Amino acid sequence: MENVVIRDKDAITMKLLHFFITDQGYTPIIVHGVKDEIWLENMQGPYPIVRIMSGHIHNREQLEFDMYKTHSLVSRIKKKTFRFKIKTLAIFLDIEDNVKLEANDEIDCVNVINEDKKENYEVIEKAFPGISSKLEYNADGLDLFVKITEEINATTERETKKTEDVFKFKKSYITYGIICLNVLVFFFSMLYGIDTVATYLGLQPDLVRSGQIYRLLTAVFVHASVLHILLNMYALYIIGPQLESFYGSGKFLIIYLFSALMGSLLSMSFLGNGWSVGASGAIFGLFGSLLYFGYHYRVYLGDALKSQIIPIILLNLFLGFAISGIDQFAHLGGLIGGVIISVAVGLKYKTSKSEQINGIVLSLMALVFLIYIAFIYTASM
Repeated sequence: MENVVIRDKDAITMKLLHFFITDQGYTPIIVHGVKDEIWLENMQGPYPIVRIMSGHIHNREQLEFDMYKTHSLVSRIKKKTFRFKIKTLAIFLDIEDNVKLEANDEIDCVNVINEDKKENYEVIEKAFPGISSKLEYNADGLDLFVKITEEINATTERETKKTEDVFKFKKSYITYGIICLNVLVFFFSMLYGIDTVATYLGLQPDLVRSGQIYRLLTAVFVHASVLHILLNMYALYIIGPQLESFYGSGKFLIIYLFSALMGSLLSMSFLGNGWSVGASGAIFGLFGSLLYFGYHYRVYLGDALKSQIIPIILLNLFLGFAISGIDQFAHLGGLIGGVIISVAVGLKYKTSKSEQINGIVLSLMALVFLIYIAFIYTASM
């Protein structure tokens, strides 16, 4: 093993990868059209994107082209992550001494050719204190390569098991229970008359303000026609089991009911003397929850967030505005509620405690605001 020689550039690359992946929780991302470089992502890190460039930069013109390419790739990542700005750290491992690096608003550049020169790490040290000491190893050569590779593989394996745990399918008791309850209520609607059931359970602002608060949720289980319940239950059947599997039954139920409540409250603010029934507000909340999930697992879902999830949401919102008789405000309230309550309940292995607290606070603020609009502001107009 001692006869095997590993280039300094490769050794530094392995050490940096080991630090960012095992110590800082970064994940390698696939960026098409790149060569001799590695891109890492951690949206909660000091630098959401870290780029390790091992290709040789021999003059100013080549550096300018490289930075242009980097800006283009960062722009693509911003579109995927729905961010207006992403601070990026570009680490160069093979650049001529006469080529001067210059930072800009989005990209900080650092030259790490010789790891013995600690001043090279000043920019990185500010964001990642102690990185210099953590890059020091007793082993070298092939022993160093094997040690680092084993530790990176162990970390990757742990992360893979976490992902498999999230994506493995679990039984969907709550989803099918909700579907059965909707069908049961519709059966009674057919038996006793839809107007009769809607009169007792439907959403009507004046009745809710008079004290019949239960209507904010019971209206979600009432449907006006066969087509109405078929469309809603089909949507719930498609999206519900998957989301319940991702979040767990308890969190799924919270998301569904909170979205239903938010949809009813916003709907109530604009209904006037009208009536509203149906599960679409809660189902839009599930769309919002799927949006939040897709954002955090976009590395595994690929372009599904942009090419499937968002277009479906936008199409349904458009249809709601284009077709008369659809309670679009219930859809909007449910969609917003689904997103913020998903932050509050959190995603396993992804959502931090601080994010959950922020989600809980935001959910309560949104709920109190809509209660004020529905019960006080609108009623006084």
